Amino acid sequence: MIKIIYPYAMIDSVFNIDFELLKAQGFKAIIFDIDATLVPHGADTTNEIDNLFYEIHRLGLKTLLLSNNSEERISEFNRNINALFIPMANKPNKMNFLKSVEMLDVKKDEILLIGDQLFTDILGANRAGIKSVLVKYLLHEGELNIGKKRKVEALLLKFYKIRKSYSARLQNIEKRV
Repeated sequence: MIKIIYPYAMIDSVFNIDFELLKAQGFKAIIFDIDATLVPHGADTTNEIDNLFYEIHRLGLKTLLLSNNSEERISEFNRNINALFIPMANKPNKMNFLKSVEMLDVKKDEILLIGDQLFTDILGANRAGIKSVLVKYLLHEGELNIGKKRKVEALLLKFYKIRKSYSARLQNIEKRV
C-alpha cells in the first residue's frame, strides 16, 4: 500500500528530463506542479522555464499546470508558457487530476505528472492512475527552513531508493550528458 506515495521515477530537476525520450515512449502530455517544482515558492517564471515549455510544445507534447495556487498566481506565471491550467486543485484529491486528463484529451497512460511533493503531487497522480516523477524541491537562495512534511518525505524516500520494485517503474527519461 505504501507504493501509492512513491513516484515512478525520481530526477534532480525538470531540466534533467529528456522530453524527446518521453515522447518516444508514448507520452503525449505533461502535468506540472509550479511552486518548488519549476521555480521556488511564489517566484515568477524565468527565461529558462519559458524556453523549456517552448521546447516541450515544439515536440508536440501538451502541458497543464496543476496547482493549489490561485487563478491569479497561475495566470501570471503562465503568461509566456501558454499551458492549460487548473487552479486551487486541492491536491492530492484525485478529482482535478482526472479533470486534467479530460482537458488534455489523452489517455491516462499517455500523461506524466512532474512534481516536488510526495503527499500532494505524487499521491494525487498515483491515486488517479497517472504516472509520476518526483523532482528535488526548489528553495529560494539562502532559504534553509524545510517543513516537517519534507522531513517525513526524506525518510520515506530512503526506503524508495532501496526498493527497486518502486524506483524502477519508469526508466530512461533522464538526459544523457
